[in-house]
Formats: sequence, C-alpha cells, structure tokens
Amino acid sequence: MEQHDPAAIFAAQTRYSPQRRLGFGLKERRAALIALRDAVIARQDEIAAAIAADFNRPLTETLVIDVMPLVQEIGHTRKQLRGWMRPRRVWPSLGMLGTSAKVVAEPRGVCLVIGAWNFPFLLTLGPLASALAAGNSVVVKPSELAPASSALMARMLADLFPPELVQVVEGGVEVTGTLLALPFDHIFFTGSPKVGKIVMAAAAKTLASVTLELGGKSPVIIGPGADLAKAAKWVAWGKFFNTGQTCVAPDHVFVHESVEAAFTTALRAEVVRLFGRNPGTSPDFGRVVNARNWQRVTGLLDAAVADGAEVIAGGERDAATRFLAPTVLVKTTEAMAISQEEIFGPVLPIIPFADLAEVIARINRGEKPLALYVFEKARVADRIVAETSSGSVGVNLVVMPFIHPNLPFGGVGNSGQGSAHGLAGFRAFSHEKAVMTNRFSLLFLLFPPYGGRVKRLSKLLIALFR
Repeated sequence: MEQHDPAAIFAAQTRYSPQRRLGFGLKERRAALIALRDAVIARQDEIAAAIAADFNRPLTETLVIDVMPLVQEIGHTRKQLRGWMRPRRVWPSLGMLGTSAKVVAEPRGVCLVIGAWNFPFLLTLGPLASALAAGNSVVVKPSELAPASSALMARMLADLFPPELVQVVEGGVEVTGTLLALPFDHIFFTGSPKVGKIVMAAAAKTLASVTLELGGKSPVIIGPGADLAKAAKWVAWGKFFNTGQTCVAPDHVFVHESVEAAFTTALRAEVVRLFGRNPGTSPDFGRVVNARNWQRVTGLLDAAVADGAEVIAGGERDAATRFLAPTVLVKTTEAMAISQEEIFGPVLPIIPFADLAEVIARINRGEKPLALYVFEKARVADRIVAETSSGSVGVNLVVMPFIHPNLPFGGVGNSGQGSAHGLAGFRAFSHEKAVMTNRFSLLFLLFPPYGGRVKRLSKLLIALFR
C-alpha cells in the first residue's frame, strides 16, 4: 500500500473494518487509548517544540492549552468507556408492552478526522481518541498550516498503530479534496464555516455523516452587576492566549456603559500583567500563524480605524515576525468588517450598551456563535441563556466549557453541527442501533383483516395514548 495514496489507505481500512469490529472490543480500545495517552505525555516537549516552530507559541502555553486538555480527554474516555459501550435498556411505552428494547452502540466504520492548525494536537488527537473509543478505523488529516506539528503527528501515530487502524495523510488542499471524495462512514472536521460548507457538500455525495466544529463571533456581555476585576482577568486571558487564534476566544465585548471605563482600565492593566508593557519581547505571547492571516487581521483593524474606530491599547506590529500586540478597540460600528467577520487574532472591540435587550437583539441578528460569555448575576445570565442561541455559554468565565469532559461541545447553525468530547464524542463516532425483541406482545391483534373488533381496539388505544 502506498503510504500517501488516500484511496489505497481507505481500501485497506475498509478491508480491515469487518475483522476489527469483531476483535476490537473494550480491551483493545482501552489499550489504544492508553498508548495514545502515553505517547502524548512522553513526547510533550516535542509537541511543544513543534507548535513553537509552526507559530511561535510559548512552550508552557502549549502544555497548558494543548497537552493537558488532551491527556484529560483521553484519560476520561478510557475510564468511562465500559459504561458507554454497554447496551442501553429502554422502557417500553404502553403500546410496546410485551417487548424489550435496547440501544447498541456500534462503530460507524472508516472515519476521516480533519484537524485544525491552531490547536493541532488537541483538535486532531482528541477526535481520534473518540473515534478509537467507538471502535472505528481512522484516517487522520492534520492541517498543512502547522507543518512541524503535522510531521510529528505522522511519526507518533505510525509508531503506535497499524495503518489499517490509524493512518496519517499529510498534504494541502488537493489532498483534502481527494480524501473528501472517498466514501467515508463519518467525517469529523474542525475549521472555518466556509470550509465546513465544502466538507458538508462533499459528504452529501456519499451520504457520510459529519461532525463540524466551526467558529464564529463569540460575544462577551458584561453587565453593571459584574465583578469587573474577574471579568478583565478572564477576558484578557481568553482573548489573547494563543494570540487570539482560538475558536472559542471572546471575539468582542458588550459592556454596560456605566462600567465601560472601569472595565477597560482593568482590562488594559490585566494585559500588562500578562505580557508586560512590551508584548513583542514577552516570552509568553505568540505570533500569528502566517503572513496571510496576519494581513487579514491587521487589514480588519486598519479598515476599522479608517472608518472611525479608535485603538486604546496595543496596535504595535511587525510584519516580518507576524507580531501584532494585544489590541483593544473602541468606537466600532455594526457595519464595519471587523464587526461582521470572525477576528481570530489579538484584536478585541469593546462595545458599550445601555439596554440589554439591544445586545440580545444584535446577537440574534447575526449567525449563532460557537460560544457566548456572560459576566453578571445569575438572574441576568439566565435571561441571556434563555433568549439567545449558541453552542455553549460560560458564566463568569470563558473558554472552559470547551475542555469540560462531561459537557458536549459543538456549535449550532453556522458555528457547527454535532457535538464532541467525552460521551458526546463517543456517540458522534457511533451508530446507535435499535434492537427490539418480542416477548409477549399483543400487537398482532391489530393485524388485518380490519373488522369491527380492530376498529374498536384501535380507537381504545388512541384514547389511552393521548
């Protein structure tokens, strides 16, 4: 088999799949998860060095936001797997008396995992762990925008698994297109809504099921009752770690006009505390992944300023090193491009408001966000949860719902389809098969011929079912 021939790899995994479904039970799945977890732990310094080579992310930051959540995810999956695999009994309804039923989780088959560059290991090996836990064989396509990470992932997984079970395919857009043309049983994609639509269109041609982890403009709402020091601490960290290149990072902040000045003062102080007065020399602040993305983010910033927005913190830049300082922006308008496009970089617009209803209406006018964050009292937070739709909500914190192993993570509408992590990830890569057994069912009494007795009995049952 040609190692880099997608069609040959897919054919080999398809041939292997029936045998694996019979012999890849709890013991084998746990062993695969343990091997993956141990490799991540053993090679954590290599992982951090590869990501640093790709986009200058601080080494310790990689351990905190890529390696640690990944190890937690794999460990949690391994510990819970027996219960997840166990057939789930369901109670009969009145009309189903005399039968028994259960739901059996079976592997979908041959799966494709297309990873993202911004968290190359977490967002690629996390779905791989879920796919293995569910009993599938997997083709892994890391992002070509993080080449050092992609190469390390290929070496790691080749050392751990036979190619019939797990195979990495490296390459660019053309390779991804070739993979998407193959009839995979399930496709898991992490990336932008624009590319997500391409993935979904390709999956439709073979009727493959999909999980799409996309993105969008995740807003923060800070009300007059917020703890401003806490809000500034969380927003500064959540926005500017990984240089703002995080799908669940705060995209913009709505802050009540009565606390706007106090919040922006606290935010600017917190940025200095995190990265110093010159973030360009800070060992804890990374760089934009490539020149194209740097030009896109700085272009959004410059266009906003040209249209009347004002930079109140940051703004320093260096194209040669793809540096853009943590930047805080005010006086934006809803019509600006920076208010329409996901920023995905270290620029944070601050938007004052007087009436919470206006903020809710503005959020609901746009695409549904992947995450929404609220810093306020519980009563206000509950209102926002009830009156908006988003993939997840964080109250008095940001980002963390993404790494909670017992919470499903996923978007809605433009921000994604399906859920991942923990049990949700296991179910994403499983087909839930219904199994029903007749023990002493009397439903045959409703079989033809449809005489008066059947008619009377059906009317009786209709009355009982209401």
